[in-house]
Amino acid sequence: MIHTLRHIRNFLTISATVITLFCGCKREPQLIGIGLDDSYRIPRMQKLILHSDIQADTYLWECSKKGSQNHNLTSTDKRFLFCTADTGTYSLTLTLQTTDGLLQHNSTIIVEEEQIAYSPYIQQVVEYRPAPGQFINTMPEYEQDDTEQTMLQKATLAIADNNGSMVCLGSYGGYLTFRFDHTVVNIPDSLDFYIRGNAFFTENKSQDRPGGACEPGIVMVSIDENENGLPDDIFYELAGSEYGNEQTKKNYSITYQQPATDTLEILWTDNYGDNGKVARNPYHQQAYFPKWINEDLTFTGTCLPKNAELEMLNGFPYFVLYAYDWGYADNAPNDSTRLCSFNIDWAVDEKGNKVKLPCADFIRVYTGVNQQCGSIGEVSTEISGALDLHL
Repeated sequence: MIHTLRHIRNFLTISATVITLFCGCKREPQLIGIGLDDSYRIPRMQKLILHSDIQADTYLWECSKKGSQNHNLTSTDKRFLFCTADTGTYSLTLTLQTTDGLLQHNSTIIVEEEQIAYSPYIQQVVEYRPAPGQFINTMPEYEQDDTEQTMLQKATLAIADNNGSMVCLGSYGGYLTFRFDHTVVNIPDSLDFYIRGNAFFTENKSQDRPGGACEPGIVMVSIDENENGLPDDIFYELAGSEYGNEQTKKNYSITYQQPATDTLEILWTDNYGDNGKVARNPYHQQAYFPKWINEDLTFTGTCLPKNAELEMLNGFPYFVLYAYDWGYADNAPNDSTRLCSFNIDWAVDEKGNKVKLPCADFIRVYTGVNQQCGSIGEVSTEISGALDLHL
């Protein structure tokens, strides 16, 4: 639950030296409604978003934990986002450069233990929009009259609270978004959260690198900056090992055409001039297009290079889906903890610039590869749970 804090405008006497353009004289302290309280009290792993009512040329926020030199936070944004996993008392100073001179205000932030212990596991799936695939409408199962809302509930039941079931995202672009019952804190030099899938490695392969059934999913994170509890703020991609690969396609977009009947293959086109289909196979006879969606499906994101290779096993063709080095969900067996874990510091914006995020409220995973693999079907990321590594 996001902790909502009342921002009470206090009219504060601020002792400041005012630097003017015309003289070096000192003015008397001004009575200004700066929009900040003297103190705040919040649980750990909940964010506090502050801003000043004063329009300034520059803003400097400086925050440090009392008695420690290892928790210094600074920002030059108009808004300041504070979030920590450590309890204690923090000193916050805001310095404003205005047309009249410098203004400064000091606040105290008291961070306490949560009253009810947080769960390290997923609390809720807040978005589920899969692409077509052989396990769609079965994982979780679609039933007549199901809606987007009921399918969200089924996805939550499958993977929340360490339930250990599975949700399939389908072909390239299909995604789900989940949240915990707290904000995931970005702790420097530390992996922040872990995502379970159903990947496995095999010894039956020709190349000397990990491979088997690896279906990499790209991971994104978002902060609920507008504090409305919805995943409608900016999402940032966590740039994995293939982000800089010259074969990786940025700003890739694909559209799947809704078929006229459930038994038809699903055709797709993309913005690179390619087209293809999500092929059906005899092992899965249900509809491959999500039954609760009544329109063509378009997904946009980063498309990773194809990772499946057709090899021979005992004289028979056999697809090996090779793992990428790091940074993707469902890319390695669940006991490969490091390869299944993620650092919020990997975040980049749409232009590939690194972004410093103090925390994450929402985590999104989407299938990152567009590839058909013969009789075993499309590359499709599956998710079976997630864990906050700081709990």
